[in-house]
Amino acid sequence: LSTMEGLTSQVDTAVAGNDYALLARVFSPDSMSRLGQGEQRALAGHFIKTTVSSPTFLPAAFGSADFSDILPAAFGSAEVMHVMTLSLGNLPSVVDGASDNKLRQMLFDYKVNEEEDYAGAARILGGMRMEDVEGSPYYMSPADTCDVYVKIAECFLEEDETVEADGAVTKAGTVVESISNPEKHMALILRYKSTYARVLDANRKFLQAASRYHDLSQSATDMIDADDLLNMLGRAATCAILAPSGTQRQRVLGAVCKDPRLSQLDSIPHFGPHATILRKMYTHQIIRKEELVKFEATLAVHQKAIMGDGLTIMERAVIEHNMIAVSKLYLSIFLSELGKLLGVDSCKAEKIAANMIMDGSLHGSIDQVDGTLNFTKDTTPQDVWDKSITSFCFELNRVTDAIPKTEKTSKETSEQ
Repeated sequence: LSTMEGLTSQVDTAVAGNDYALLARVFSPDSMSRLGQGEQRALAGHFIKTTVSSPTFLPAAFGSADFSDILPAAFGSAEVMHVMTLSLGNLPSVVDGASDNKLRQMLFDYKVNEEEDYAGAARILGGMRMEDVEGSPYYMSPADTCDVYVKIAECFLEEDETVEADGAVTKAGTVVESISNPEKHMALILRYKSTYARVLDANRKFLQAASRYHDLSQSATDMIDADDLLNMLGRAATCAILAPSGTQRQRVLGAVCKDPRLSQLDSIPHFGPHATILRKMYTHQIIRKEELVKFEATLAVHQKAIMGDGLTIMERAVIEHNMIAVSKLYLSIFLSELGKLLGVDSCKAEKIAANMIMDGSLHGSIDQVDGTLNFTKDTTPQDVWDKSITSFCFELNRVTDAIPKTEKTSKETSEQ
């Protein structure tokens, strides 16, 4: 007990006098080895509580200074940072006033604003203790909890750590629906939606990302500038173009293509070629390789990834689109000729066609003997309706033509 009391007293002295060297000695392996695990946790909790409550050790906690003037003196010390990291990882079940959460928030702000260490900041904030039981020192409302998870996801995205960002934004999604008075927290909800769309984009889930971006671009709020809304529309166009072929992508292409603001993208250098390519995709026109040079230059690194078949995401998306476009023009085509249209050799064209037939995005069959791809025309609901009307009219005409003959036969029979 006397050892514990002595170390506690030394912590108080070190914090009061900003004595970083003394703190390092108190928390040295030799010093800590003389304490039990419970005592180590108690000492760590005492240090954090004392640090946060001291107006001289971390004055920024009281809003009396900015980061550039005060925080580097404490957070810029390797000794202090080591002690803080050690203490935050070995805490008692409760620290008075949830001081550990307050310290984590301060460290987060410092790492973001001063060090620009976004991943490190996210990991520090990820240790926040958050409970939904009112009266608990760690109680946080759904809005505050959501804000923490969104901040974590935003920081991980800055470092392209998409798996961690996905985990954080998923957790935010579990509480965002519980936010009371959503109108008051609309800015937070919009940040969550934007971050979620960016995570989907970063994880190459382009179809879902395109839909989310487009929804955001239509937000009726003064909290987002018109330029930012247009930027979201541009991102929606990008993701819609990169999405795998299928009926769902066609619906998303239609939604973006019919947006009255689409032509405005032509005036934005980063999205200049998007509207033309998007319209061609929606109307099933063949897109030539030379038309994609400017579009490819606007893509982010993760959007230029090379897939397992040796094609980039853009190349695969355009080839699949062109395959559908060809199916609208031809009933049958030689694989060699198809390869020329798609810009690949006949073997790769055959493989792509086979995969699309298997996943249902292309209707047809491959004749390997003749080396041809034979397309089966889609039967749309409109086609079924037209065929039904035609059949009905044919039967109606047949019955109408038969009525005079029946009447004539009946009359002749009666006269006899």
